[in-house]
Amino acid sequence: MAKKFTLYMVRHGQTYFNIYNKLQGWSNSPLTEKGIQNAVDTGEKLANVKFAAAYCSDTTRAMDTIQTILDKNQVSDVNQPITSMHFREEFYGYYEGTDMDQAWYLAGAPHGLPTFKDIVAEYSIGKAKDFLKDADPFHQAENNEEYWERVDAGFDLIKQNPDISDGDNVLLVSHGNTLLSVVERYGNGQFDISERPANGSLTKLEFDGDDAKITAYNEK
Repeated sequence: MAKKFTLYMVRHGQTYFNIYNKLQGWSNSPLTEKGIQNAVDTGEKLANVKFAAAYCSDTTRAMDTIQTILDKNQVSDVNQPITSMHFREEFYGYYEGTDMDQAWYLAGAPHGLPTFKDIVAEYSIGKAKDFLKDADPFHQAENNEEYWERVDAGFDLIKQNPDISDGDNVLLVSHGNTLLSVVERYGNGQFDISERPANGSLTKLEFDGDDAKITAYNEK
């Protein structure tokens, strides 16, 4: 039976790679002191929201963030998250750990679009993924189709969880580009995806069976 529930998607706390402006898709960079505080602050804001389940990627930045949020929660029976590689950030292939602006320049410049924002304004975030895979000398970065095949499998994991009932809330600690990608796909153009979601910010995705829509983006 189709279920209606709200997915509370939180961006992980600030990491060292965030400070250094490096792409950190499947790479791992630890939370900074500020990043730990991001998680604490978000945990306090969500302390009285009852979650039926919690999910995150298998990266330490996501796992550390969600554990802090769950530890702060006063009303949920969920003590630990379900971790899965399906919830990882986009895989940037050869450009993992590269300066973000340089990587997107190499992806977009052959198309006359030297920045990530330029690519998105002209085409889409999905097209940016395709361009990055094309620019990757190993062609191992995820293109848009490969990315969504993986992330959709993660959403299916959540939808199939028997512990989630109609009207429930579910917590997911996610990643910057993934949140932008989800908002582009399910936001009906109502949100400004030229603004990156802040570390620790909240984005809400309402599922109703196979339908989904964004109801809040980048709430701090």
